[in-house]
Amino acid sequence: MQVTLLYFARLRERFGMAEEQLSLPEGIQTVAGLIAHLAARGDVWAEELAGERVYRVALDQEMADFSAQLHHGAEVAVFPPVTGG
Repeated sequence: MQVTLLYFARLRERFGMAEEQLSLPEGIQTVAGLIAHLAARGDVWAEELAGERVYRVALDQEMADFSAQLHHGAEVAVFPPVTGG
Protein backbone atom coordinates (compact mmCIF):
# COMPACT_ATOMS: atom_id res chain seq x y z
CA MET A 1 0.00 0.00 0.00
CA GLN A 2 1.35 3.42 -0.97
CA VAL A 3 0.64 6.46 1.25
CA THR A 4 1.70 10.09 1.26
CA LEU A 5 2.96 11.43 4.56
CA LEU A 6 2.98 15.13 5.39
CA TYR A 7 4.93 16.53 8.35
CA PHE A 8 4.32 19.95 9.87
CA ALA A 9 5.95 22.39 12.31
CA ARG A 10 8.56 20.88 14.63
CA LEU A 11 8.12 17.42 13.07
CA ARG A 12 9.05 18.76 9.64
CA GLU A 13 12.15 20.34 11.16
CA ARG A 14 13.14 17.28 13.19
CA PHE A 15 12.58 14.79 10.34
CA GLY A 16 14.24 17.04 7.77
CA MET A 17 11.39 16.73 5.27
CA ALA A 18 7.93 18.10 4.66
CA GLU A 19 6.55 15.01 2.94
CA GLU A 20 7.38 11.57 1.65
CA GLN A 21 5.83 8.76 -0.34
CA LEU A 22 5.98 5.46 1.51
CA SER A 23 5.21 1.90 0.48
CA LEU A 24 4.00 0.17 3.62
CA PRO A 25 4.91 -3.40 4.43
CA GLU A 26 2.07 -5.89 4.29
CA GLY A 27 0.12 -6.01 7.53
CA ILE A 28 0.11 -2.29 8.30
CA GLN A 29 -3.55 -1.35 8.06
CA THR A 30 -4.10 1.41 10.63
CA VAL A 31 -2.68 4.78 11.61
CA ALA A 32 -1.28 3.14 14.76
CA GLY A 33 0.59 0.59 12.65
CA LEU A 34 1.97 3.34 10.43
CA ILE A 35 3.16 5.38 13.41
CA ALA A 36 4.84 2.31 14.95
CA HIS A 37 6.53 1.62 11.60
CA LEU A 38 7.85 5.19 11.45
CA ALA A 39 9.00 5.14 15.10
CA ALA A 40 10.95 1.95 14.37
CA ARG A 41 13.26 4.05 12.19
CA GLY A 42 14.87 5.07 15.49
CA ASP A 43 16.64 8.32 16.42
CA VAL A 44 14.42 11.41 16.03
CA TRP A 45 11.58 9.27 14.67
CA ALA A 46 11.39 7.28 17.90
CA GLU A 47 11.87 10.40 20.03
CA GLU A 48 8.99 12.22 18.37
CA LEU A 49 6.57 9.36 17.67
CA ALA A 50 7.20 6.67 20.28
CA GLY A 51 8.07 8.94 23.16
CA GLU A 52 5.94 11.20 25.29
CA ARG A 53 5.73 13.97 22.69
CA VAL A 54 2.19 14.99 21.70
CA TYR A 55 1.11 15.05 18.07
CA ARG A 56 -2.05 14.78 16.01
CA VAL A 57 -2.87 12.86 12.84
CA ALA A 58 -5.19 13.62 9.94
CA LEU A 59 -6.21 11.05 7.33
CA ASP A 60 -7.27 12.51 3.98
CA GLN A 61 -7.57 15.96 5.59
CA GLU A 62 -9.86 14.77 8.40
CA MET A 63 -8.72 14.44 12.01
CA ALA A 64 -8.21 10.75 12.74
CA ASP A 65 -7.53 8.54 15.72
CA PHE A 66 -4.98 5.77 15.75
CA SER A 67 -7.53 3.08 14.92
CA ALA A 68 -8.37 4.69 11.56
CA GLN A 69 -7.97 2.33 8.61
CA LEU A 70 -5.47 3.24 5.90
CA HIS A 71 -6.07 2.73 2.19
CA HIS A 72 -3.90 2.84 -0.91
CA GLY A 73 -3.24 6.46 -1.82
CA ALA A 74 -4.10 7.80 1.64
CA GLU A 75 -2.72 11.17 2.70
CA VAL A 76 -1.59 11.11 6.32
CA ALA A 77 -0.59 14.37 8.01
CA VAL A 78 1.32 14.31 11.29
CA PHE A 79 1.61 17.53 13.27
CA PRO A 80 1.92 18.92 16.78
CA PRO A 81 -1.22 20.33 18.38
CA VAL A 82 -1.64 24.05 17.85
CA THR A 83 -3.34 26.73 19.88
CA GLY A 84 -4.55 30.09 18.82
CA GLY A 85 -5.98 33.16 20.33
